[in-house]
This record gives sequence, C-alpha cells and structure tokens, in this order.
Amino acid sequence: MSKSPKGTVYPVLPLRDIVVFPHMIVPLFVGRDKSVKALDDVVKTDKKQIMLLTQRDGSIDDPVGEDLFHCGTIATVLQLLKLPDGTVKILVEGLDRAQVHHFSEDKGYLEVMGDVIPEEPASDEELEGLSRAVISHFEQYIKLNRKIPPDVLVSVNQIENSGRLADTIASYITLKIKEKQDLLELGSVKERLELIFKHMDGEINVLQVEKRIKSRVKRQMEKTQRDYYLNEQLKAIQKELGDHEDGGPKDEIGELEEKVRISKMSKEAEEKCFAELKKLRSMSPMSAEATVVRNYLDWMTSIPWHKRTRVKKDLKQAEKILNTDHYGLEKVKERILEYLAVQARVGKVRGQILCLVGPPGVGKTSLGKSIAEATGRSFVRMALGGVRDEAEIRGHRRTYIGSMPGKVIQGMKKSKTCNPLFLLDEIDKLGSDWRGDPSSALLEVLDPEQNLTFNDHYLEVDYDLSDVMFVTTANSLKMPQPLLDRMEIIRLSGYTEDEKVEITKRHLLPKEIKLHGLKKAEFSINEEAIRMLVRHYTREAGVRNLEREIANLCRKAIKEVLLKKTESVKITGRNLRKYAGIPRYHYGQAEMEHQIGVTTGLAYTEVGGDLLAIEAVIVNGKGKMLITGKLGDVMQESAQAAMSYVRSKAEKLGIDSTLFEKKDIHIHVPEGATPKDGPSAGITMCTSIVSAFTGRPVNYEVAMTGEITLRGRVLPIGGLKEKLLAAHRGGIKTVLIPSENEKDLADIPENIKRGLKIIPVTTVDEVLKVALFDATVAQTKEPSSGSSNKKRPKKATEGFSEDASRMM
Repeated sequence: MSKSPKGTVYPVLPLRDIVVFPHMIVPLFVGRDKSVKALDDVVKTDKKQIMLLTQRDGSIDDPVGEDLFHCGTIATVLQLLKLPDGTVKILVEGLDRAQVHHFSEDKGYLEVMGDVIPEEPASDEELEGLSRAVISHFEQYIKLNRKIPPDVLVSVNQIENSGRLADTIASYITLKIKEKQDLLELGSVKERLELIFKHMDGEINVLQVEKRIKSRVKRQMEKTQRDYYLNEQLKAIQKELGDHEDGGPKDEIGELEEKVRISKMSKEAEEKCFAELKKLRSMSPMSAEATVVRNYLDWMTSIPWHKRTRVKKDLKQAEKILNTDHYGLEKVKERILEYLAVQARVGKVRGQILCLVGPPGVGKTSLGKSIAEATGRSFVRMALGGVRDEAEIRGHRRTYIGSMPGKVIQGMKKSKTCNPLFLLDEIDKLGSDWRGDPSSALLEVLDPEQNLTFNDHYLEVDYDLSDVMFVTTANSLKMPQPLLDRMEIIRLSGYTEDEKVEITKRHLLPKEIKLHGLKKAEFSINEEAIRMLVRHYTREAGVRNLEREIANLCRKAIKEVLLKKTESVKITGRNLRKYAGIPRYHYGQAEMEHQIGVTTGLAYTEVGGDLLAIEAVIVNGKGKMLITGKLGDVMQESAQAAMSYVRSKAEKLGIDSTLFEKKDIHIHVPEGATPKDGPSAGITMCTSIVSAFTGRPVNYEVAMTGEITLRGRVLPIGGLKEKLLAAHRGGIKTVLIPSENEKDLADIPENIKRGLKIIPVTTVDEVLKVALFDATVAQTKEPSSGSSNKKRPKKATEGFSEDASRMM
C-alpha cells in the first residue's frame, strides 16, 4: 500500500454512476470544465494523483462537497488524451482508500484534504478461509453471469493479498452504487469479504431463478411452434378430405364470413369485411395481426346495421307516460310532445337535437328515459363528463394496440338496434387538451346533415346515425357555439315549493318507502312536515337533497319499527325535528332588518337561483374604491360604472360631492370564497353605494336585478325565472326587474307571480325610490312574528356548493 502524508490536498474528479476501487485500472471520459481543469493541474505535478469521489445524485452537473460521498479512492493518472470535441479520455489506477475532511474551490475546481484509510488486520487463518469461500462463490457467479469473461477468474486466483482480492471482486459483481460505496468505506478486510460473500449469494439466487425462467419460456415457445405446425397439418388434411364442400364443420373464418353475409351491412362495409377475411386467410392464426383483424370483424358483425324497433306514434300514451313520470314541467313536456308529433307524421328523426338545460336534480336524465319509453325506443346513456379525448367519440385507429370504436358505436352495439334514443349526458362538461377536442368530434354526430355518413376511425367505413334520436343534457350553455348551434335548447327551471311538495307525495315518498322495505301502514309523513323539509332542510333548484332527506326519515322509521317494535311512525311538523335533526336553513329574507349599505341582489348559478347580499361601507380615506368577494372582471366593471353614475348625480341624490375626496368606499359581496361574475348586479351595487353615502337604509323586503349604464338606465338580464324562484324561496316581498324583462314573466308560474310584487324599472331613480327609505326612518324594523331571528342575518348563499359560480 502506498503511503501519503496526513492531510494531503488532492484535486477532485467527481464520478457519475461508478465507484473506483483501489488496484483497479479504469478508463474515464471527462467533459465538465472544472474536471478538465483539475486534470490539467494534476498532469503538471510529479505524482499525478487525484481523488476520485462518487456523486450521491448522478443528475447534478456541477456538484459541490455536499453532493459527493466523503470516502473515495486516491488514483494515479496513467494516461491522458484530449479528444477533438473538448472532452478528455484518461486512464487511472486506484491506489488507496481515503477519508475526506475538507472541501475547497479556490483554484476554480474542487480540492479536498484527505487521509488514507489503513486496512484493519485480521488473523491469517480466518482471512484465508473467507478468501477461499469468496473465490468459490465468484466462480459460481461467473458461470451464471455471462457478461464477465472467464479469464477474470484466472487473474483473481493469482491474487494473494486479501484486501486486493476483495476490491477486485467488488469491482466485477453487479451492485448498486450505494452498495459499492459501502464496500469502499469499509476499512476491515474481513468485513469487506463477508459483505461481498453476502451480496454474491443474493445475486446467485436471482441469476438461478432467471435461468429457470428462460429455459421454461424456451420450452413453451418450442411447444407453441409444434402446435402451430400440427394445426397447419390438420387444416391441410381437412382440406384434402373436403370437409367444407361436403357440409362438414366450418372453421372460424367460415363462421365470420357467414356473419358478414347475414348482417345486412352497407355495400362499402361488406366489401371491407371480405377484404379483411381474405387477409385473415393468408395470416398465421397465432400472429398479433390476425387477432386485430378478428376483433375488427367481430365489431363489424355485432353492430346493428338494419335491425330496428317499431317506434310508437300514440301521442296520448306518450303524454300519459310523461305526466306519470314527471310532475310540473308543463312547457317542457309540451315541447317534447310537439317534437314527437312531427316525428310521428314525417316518420323520420329530422330537425334540431333536443338539449335539456337546467340545474341538477330537476329531472333531465329521467326525462330522456321517459321519452325513450314513450316512443318505444331502446335507451342508451353516454356520460360525457370529463371526456377529453377525441378518440372517445370517434374511436382509435386500428394501428394502436387495444384500439376499439368510440362510445357512439359502442352505444349502438349495446342498444342492438339502429334507432335507439341516445342520451348524451352532461354535454357541457366536455373538456379538451392535447388529445383533441371531443366537442368538435360531436358536431358530425349531432348534425342531421352529416350523421348519415358518420365515420368512426376504428370501423373506417360510414355508419348511418340518421335514425338515432339524440337528446342531450347540460347544466349551463357554456359550450362551443358550433355545438350549441346544432341543438334546440329546452330550459328546465327549478321547482317551486308547491311543486316539490307534490313531487314528494307522488314520486319520492313511494319510491323511498319501497327501497327501504317499509309497508305503507308503517310510515307516513303529512304535508306540513314535507313543506318544513323543503323550507328548512333543503335549499336547491331540484329535488335531489329532498330525496336524501326522505331516505333519512325512512331509515329512522325502519330502525324504530325493528328496534322498538313500533307499529307505525307518523311524522308531522311537530316531531319532524326529532327525526330530521336541527334545521339547516332559515326560511326568510337574506336580511332581517333595514340596514344602511346592504342590498339584496338576485344571482343565477348552475344549480338554480340565489339571494346575494351586497354590502357597502364608507371609511375615512382619499376617495379610493375597494371591491372584494372574488368578483370577475365584468362584475368589477359594474361596480365602477355604478360608482361613476353616483358621482355624476351626487347633487341630485343629496350627496356632498366633497365626500368623494375625503372618504373611501368598500364594496363586498359575500361569500368571499365563491367566484361571482356578470353585469346584472349593477343596480344592486348602485343602491348600496347611494345608501352608504346618504345614510338612507335599504328595505330588506326588496330584492333586485339589472345591469346599469353610466346614464342610469337599467338593462335586461338573463335567468329571470331562477332568480324569481330564489326570491320566492327567500320570502322576499318585492322584486325589481328591468322593464325589458317583462316579456319573460309569461314563463313564470302563477303562484310565484302571486307571491311576489314584481316592479319593472327603467332607470336607477325608480329603483332608489322603491328600495331606499328616507334618512329619518328607523334603521331597524320589528318582524311581525317577533322571533329571535331578528338579530340573525341570514346568509343568502347558504346551502349551495362553493364551486358553483354566481352569475349576477
């Protein structure tokens, strides 16, 4: 072993994915600038010694001290050759192990101060026995691992020094970098030999298993080839015997050919199938391509090309089914019956595709099932929520492994007829990314002029979808315009309180009683309790949560019947709280008292209408306006337009114009975590601003909606029906709407119009006249019931998902 003075300074050559042991001679390629610079300095010295340290992470291009293991090998540079591309090829010989104490980079490359690690002595007999065992294991390892040349064993047997023997064998066996580094750091020769013996033992076991697997695979391949040869001989013998001509058993290809003939597919498709059959005959049955062709022919013969169900044309029966399955929705059912009447007369599905748009839980999907039942068509539902791949609609090309037709053709196979009702559910939830735009792929499906020749990528032939009745559903109209242009929108608004009560009595209650195994005599709930459930335990446009509450009451009832042996459970308004728990929502206005700067607005969300309180407060400042509540750009611009209008009409409104320079105004729209956007909060914000500056309280029984202009005009808005339903649910007495929306009142249920005082307005002056009190009026008003709710302002947005954006 060569000696080095204690604390000698060495240049460092960082190594990637290799550990160099003492006594090894290794060629290395060096390309990093710091490493090349270190080698240049090493070559200038007489000793030509360098410290080889392995990187902890090979992906680091410019390692520092912390990135290197602190135990390495002192090596001598035997040869150095600079290549034309700037890299350097060197030949190094490992000398000694060394422990690093200190790193520095003063010369532009890493240097270390290190000490040689001395080998710990052991008894000669013990080392001799260990060395022989290691050599024996290494001989067995070489026989199993063909990557190591047999000559290595000869050179290993000639090594007498146990430490050198350990290092030489460690350099040849397959180990992870960390395991090799652990061997390098061991100073004891005995421990090194024991660890090498342990590693080789594990590797030998793995290699033996690998050898067994290879021999088993080889035997299996030989058997497969033998089977193939015998099968080919059998086919040749059957052909010579004339099985096919004499009415003998037909082979698989013959069966496929028969299926193609009886499927009555189009001429183009039939020619394609016969061409594929011709290719299949010339292929090896065991080849991968033959499997692809067989799968293709299976799909082509299993799709319904001409089989159809007889479409019912009895409109009275259709009307009866729609009325039985759904309560309310009169306009929707009328439009569906008109659509079916045209189909019954013409005999073809032509015209626009129906798109049922409305909040969750109002019965869009079940309406699709009812239409299928009314027309006698088979029903297929295709969920489009989260579909981002165009191939989901049009299929994958057959060049891909595991390719198959798109969901449209899969749905046709499932329906087993060529004229089903195809429900495309949640069409507004379609996405798009690098895999394509499925909404664009749907254009061909939904366009009556194009779907005669729908081309699926997998089938590669045209398929006629013109007899399919497509119905789509959506929560909103946020979808591409070309797709929207091919559909006729039928809006389903939320249900009124009376409608929810009737739906519960006619549909939800009988359904849940049956599902929970209750008998009619064992459970009953009166109308008062149902109405309380609607008012205090749910707040939604549909009836989905109401159905969950009914199911909850049924569970409580069945438990009481079985546990307490009660004959029947009768739920009324008095004992509802015992079974349903604490009421979740307060039924009434968004606010319970007249306040300055707080105005109730009407919002539209994808789950129905909602009440939203808009707050404004004046604070000392320099005339700035702060807007909070996670508002979109359009809503922020509405606030700025409202503020500009108030400033322009300050004198007329009785506001001291100097206040705009001395005071800041803060406008806030709860809930702060829910996104909100849209222009129809303009007059609501204007009312709050005027109230804050004048000190005039806002009437809490008034709600409003409308866009504002800088001249103070009130412009029309959308979602009027949903907004008025929300006002009715919230107990609002008076609603201000833009006068241009008066025409939309024809679609509002009569009981809603009777329960609300609806005032059309044209200008902001008309809004302020109704909404604001005089400054002398008290800011609070005792509710007629005199309840404890007086001090509890109600969150208008309570009960809706925070994910649903409010559109004002």
